[in-house]
Amino acid sequence: MTATDPALTALAQSWCALSLLHGKIEARIERALQSHHSLSAREFSLLDVLSRQHSGTGGHLQMKQVADAVVLSQSATTRLVTRLEDRGLLTRYLCDTDRRGIYTDVTEAGLTLLSEARPTNDTALRAALDEAAENPELAPLVRTVEALKVPA
Repeated sequence: MTATDPALTALAQSWCALSLLHGKIEARIERALQSHHSLSAREFSLLDVLSRQHSGTGGHLQMKQVADAVVLSQSATTRLVTRLEDRGLLTRYLCDTDRRGIYTDVTEAGLTLLSEARPTNDTALRAALDEAAENPELAPLVRTVEALKVPA
């Protein structure tokens, strides 16, 4: 195969369409969350991931796991956690079994903000998908996203 192979070109175009859809969704959600809750999409995502932790075995995420879940580097995730901790939305503490481990929990204020922001996030997501569905190049991707069954 060469770089100008039609199969590679089609694959690259598909990747561009997926990237475009992601960008449109993220921009819509970002604007909505910022304007209504002074919260970025990344901050919302981090709060959401951390709110799903539990006290059972393996229920608390290490910073690397959190970073992977929100698709950021570990250092960027740590900076994000620090910003949210400074706002009183998160709290950090040492792991009982490994003093090198630091866990992060969502505070009551963080849970309240997340609860208030979730409908805004969902509405912005729906609006972005509806708008993208009108574009013939993006419509198949929208249908795929809507058909995904992610395990709870």
